[in-house]
Parts: sequence; C-alpha cells; structure tokens
Amino acid sequence: MSQNKETLEALSQEYKDTIPADLRTTRTFDWYLDQLYEDPRIARNAHQRVADMFDYYGTEYDEDAGVVEYKIASEDPITDGENTFYGREVHEAIHEFVNKVKSGARGLGPEKRIKLLLGPVGSGKSDFDRQVRRYYEDYTRGDEGRMYTFRWTNLCDVVHDQDPADDVVRSPMNQDPLVLLPQDQRDRVIEDINEELDAPYTIRNEQDLDPASEFYMDRLLAYYDDNLQEVLENHVEIIRFVADENQRQGIETFEPKDKKNQDETELTGDVNYSKIAIYGESDPRAFDYSGAFCNANRGIFSGEELLKLQREFLYDFLHASQEQTIKPKNNPRIDIDQVIVGRTNMPEYRDKKGDEKMEAFNDRTKRIDFPYVLQYEEEAKIYRKMLRNADLPDIQVEPHTLEMAGLFGVLTRIEEPDTESVELVQKAKAYNGEIDEADDIDVKKLREEAEQAADIREGMDGVSPRFIGDEIAEAIMDSMHRSRSFLSPLTTFNHLEGNLENHGSIDSESFDEYYRFLELVREEYKERAIEDVRHALAYDMDEIQRQGEKYMDHVMAYIDDDTVEDELTGREQEPDEQFLRSVEEKLNLPEDRKDDFRQEVSNWVSRRAREGDTFNPQDNDRLRRALERKLWEDKKHNINFSALVSSGDMDDDERNQWIDALIEQGYSEEGAKEVLEFAGAEVAKSEMEE
Repeated sequence: MSQNKETLEALSQEYKDTIPADLRTTRTFDWYLDQLYEDPRIARNAHQRVADMFDYYGTEYDEDAGVVEYKIASEDPITDGENTFYGREVHEAIHEFVNKVKSGARGLGPEKRIKLLLGPVGSGKSDFDRQVRRYYEDYTRGDEGRMYTFRWTNLCDVVHDQDPADDVVRSPMNQDPLVLLPQDQRDRVIEDINEELDAPYTIRNEQDLDPASEFYMDRLLAYYDDNLQEVLENHVEIIRFVADENQRQGIETFEPKDKKNQDETELTGDVNYSKIAIYGESDPRAFDYSGAFCNANRGIFSGEELLKLQREFLYDFLHASQEQTIKPKNNPRIDIDQVIVGRTNMPEYRDKKGDEKMEAFNDRTKRIDFPYVLQYEEEAKIYRKMLRNADLPDIQVEPHTLEMAGLFGVLTRIEEPDTESVELVQKAKAYNGEIDEADDIDVKKLREEAEQAADIREGMDGVSPRFIGDEIAEAIMDSMHRSRSFLSPLTTFNHLEGNLENHGSIDSESFDEYYRFLELVREEYKERAIEDVRHALAYDMDEIQRQGEKYMDHVMAYIDDDTVEDELTGREQEPDEQFLRSVEEKLNLPEDRKDDFRQEVSNWVSRRAREGDTFNPQDNDRLRRALERKLWEDKKHNINFSALVSSGDMDDDERNQWIDALIEQGYSEEGAKEVLEFAGAEVAKSEMEE
C-alpha cells in the first residue's frame, strides 16, 4: 500500500483553502461602503480587473523583441507550466491583447470594442482565451481580485404580489453594489475613493440598475417614503461574487449553433415562462436573465467562431460593445460590463472582411492577429509540452526530432525571401536566432518584406502544430509496434510525408510545395546528423585546444604585424596564412571578412585575459565549430565510412566507443546506431562523389 495515501480530511482541507473565507458571508451596505474607502479596487470594472490580473501573476520584459511576456502565458504558475505558450509571435499577440484591455481600463476606447483573436486553426488563440478565463476565476477567488454583488431580501414583507419563492432575489446581473446609490450620491463616493486609488485608471460607474432590481428599488422606496438608508439596511445584503465558468457567473462562452435556429435570446435572455402566470408578461420580474451577455457581466464574454454567426445575429454585438448595453425582446435596455473576446479563423474573416454590410461590426472590433510560431525551436517546445502532458510510453525522442518537425512547420508558414542571397531555410534559421556575423542577413528587413508580401501577415497560413503533433504521436506508436525504443527524425519524416495528403486542412495545391519543404528539412537533418557523428568520431579536446592555441598565436602575430615561432625549427616566421584560412573556411568566411573575424576572436581573448580567464576554444562557439570541422577534415580520410553502415565490417570496440560518444550527446543506444549508419552512408556517398 502507498505510504502517501491521501485522507478525506486532508483533501477536504485542501479544497477549503481554495474557497474565499467570506464566500458565504453576508454583509451590510455600510460595510461595503467602508471597504470602498479602504480598497477602492473592489469597485473596478471588468477591463480594469482583467488588466490587473495579467500584472498580478507576473511579467517579464523581452528587450530583444520589445514585448512584455505575461507569466500567465509564459510560465502558467497555477498548473506549474502545463499550459505555457511559446514563440515570439504568440507573445506579441498576447502583449497586444493586454495593451487593448489596459487601454480599455483607462477608458481610451477599446472597452467599447470586441477583441477579435484572428488566426489559423491550431495557432493557440482558443487555448489563450481559455487560459484567460481560467486565471480570471482564480484571480477573483483571491483577495487581490475580490468583487461583490448584492441580493434583495424580505421582499414579501413589502411587495405584496411577490412570489414567496422569490422572497430573496440575487442581483440578476451580479451588479456592483455601487449601482444601488443614485447617480449623484454615487459620483461623490467615486470621487472620494479615486483620491485614495493607486492605479493608472479611475473608478467609474454610470450603470442603471437592471430592470428587476429597479422594480424592487421603486417599490421599496415608495414603502419607506424614499428613505434609501432603510431600504438598504432592511432589504439588501452584500455577498462575495466569484467568477465561475461552469456556473456561468462572470464568465460565459458562446458557441454558434445551427444558422437556421439562431435566436437572439441566447445572448440577451428571454421571458421566464414559469413566472408569467404569477407576475404577467410585461413585469420585469418575469424575465429570465440567462442570456450569454447577462451571465458574462462583470467578467469575460468569449465568443467562439464569432464570424460564423448570421449577420443579423451579430447586430446584438453592436450595442453590447459600443453602448455597453443589451436590448432583450420586449424589455428595456440593460447595462453590461464585460470584456468581449471573439475568436475566428481565416476563411470566415476573409469572407466577412469584404462584406459592406459588416462595416458597422468591423468598426467595433479590435483585431489581434494570432499567427503560428515562426521560430522552429519554440515550435519544438509545443510538441515537447504535448509529450510532457501525455502518458508517454517508455521511448526516447532522439536529438533533432522535434526541432526538425518544427522546422518543417515553420517553412510552410514563412514567406519566400525576396532576395536570392537568402534561402528559405536560412530565413527560418535567422528567425530562430541562428545568425553568424559572417551572414549578411537583416532579420528586420526580412520580416518587413514578408509583412508586405503576406495576405494578412506572415504566419497566418501553413501547417498546423496539431497536424505535426498528431504525426509525432503516430510515429511514436509506430515505433513501439516495431519494438523500437526510440523516435528518430527519419521515422517522423516518413509519417509527415505519408499523411500530408490525408489531412483535411491542407490544401491540395500545397502538396508539391510541402513535399519540397520536407526535402529541405531532410537535407538540414542530414547535415546535423553528420555533425553529430563528426563530433563523436573526430572529437579530441586536447587536439582542439592545441589547434586553438596555434590559431590564436598566428592571429595575434597577424594583427600585430609580428612573427611567430615555428613549432619544429624554433625560428621566427610570418603567420601561416594557409593554416589560418584552413580554419576560417570551415565557417564559410570569405577572404574579405577574415580580418573582421580575427579581430573579433582577438578582442574576445583579450577581454577574457583581463577578467582572469584562461584561453579555451570551447567557450567561443564559432571558433570551436571551426576547429572541430578542421579536425574532422584532417581525420575523415582515415575513417572507413562504408563500414559504419554494417556493424560486422568494423572493430566492435571502436564502434562502441563512437556509440558511447553519441550517447553523451543525448542519443539512445539504438538511436546512436541508426544515426551512425545514416550519417556514415551519407558521408561515404559524398566521398565517392568527390
């Protein structure tokens, strides 16, 4: 039996700790008034509360991208990173979304707009929307995000035709208790608390009571001869309000149904037929506040596939966004306070964009592009998260597998470079941050050119991470069925290639182009596999150190216009230009760039010397790669690459030594054998061609 057996008592206490202590406590209006002066933020509107929520969970500024990364997305602190988001483009979209919410919090206009998340399928917009809703629930459960509403009590004592079942009635719209004060008196309180408020916005509330509450207020004021104090003391209780999507409180998700059966009452509410016989059809007490806009009040309205709705049905969003009111059928207008978020895919957006009859709706939306990730290593993190969150079989994912799958995805999404000097794979590497100083690549210019060439923007088309993730999953299961304990890039490539034409979201016109991209990825992987094998077969730290010291001696002599001592004769000689170029050419450095590189490594060595660090070529990535490749060139002619393809044709001890070296690089034993044979075959082929 497990020694860590949970007990009901412990589970119960853990649950209780997540519930606000005052959730079931009733307060007086006087208490609430005091609370307002102590902490004015409890009266924030929805945009202000959502904006503060993003900051509350933490932020980090990415100086390179000029983007604030919100930890809600970048770290997911609630679930320890289970639902993190990756990629510069995604964090730019989230940054833009939060900026619009924060602008709305200040009353600059976006509070009267629909935040429309636009992106291709699988770009993460739905996941982000869900993340915001989940964190809003958590935020309102804590002290930082607390909010309150009210309920009417003892109504039957005064309202004689009141149904006894309705003696206690909660505010149907979960309104802030401030709305119980007439506007003039409310404004004075708001003016006072704004003087105490430490925030970049001011508290505002000009809402009217909902029709049912207005009815009760009128009846009660009439009974108490307009003594507001008696009404609030005798018939109002203040209660804690916590957003809960499942209970449809402060958060509502709306999904389009059959176009022929769309009914505006789904958004605005409808007559409560069970109460008509009691109150009559025109009585505000006979209205059912169950519409999506009603449920979302004081929180977040989330509209899925919003542009799939009929044009007429979207008209309800015009008043909901611009005037922040809804107009139920045969009922007065109702004020609402919520962040309205919509999501849509590219086909629906393109269809509605050119529709002149949609001009009013489009004018009330703030589009936020949610593109695919364009950095393949960030894309690989998406697949890694998928595997981390799954019950992964006992199988090892070999080096480069997820990165090369990500590279394929990125190649389908980026625009072809305008210049012939930059190839598509080079562009993908540049976006990934892999730029040598010798490369004449301007990433900013590449992005600007792509934005001009793209239909909407770069990254809004291409293969979805879902497709690639599905194929990775299939490749894992296929490896298991074949008793392979590892997943390699080669197996993944085969699944991607074999199922391209079976995926419904990939246009048949793109097949040939995508097959070409797969070949480019195969070629890139071949180079990386050879590099890994090169490292295993020819790596010699002592020799690299010796060659590195020799290179630096000759570089320093070259820069100082000095001589260097010959290793064999001890005589002074000119720097060995042939040796220097034999190293530099391994980085594809042209003759006219050699001086820049030599000065660069010279400055690096001098800086390290001033800091008290000894010279180690392993610490300079470019110099290390150059020396490794030179060492490989020096040794490869003594290696029988054809023998690598068959273990029976070479010495087992030597082969095992190379396999061990690959295992140190992250390969499994079986994966090391596969890459050794694959790279050996490729090198043998190139050797024969030479």
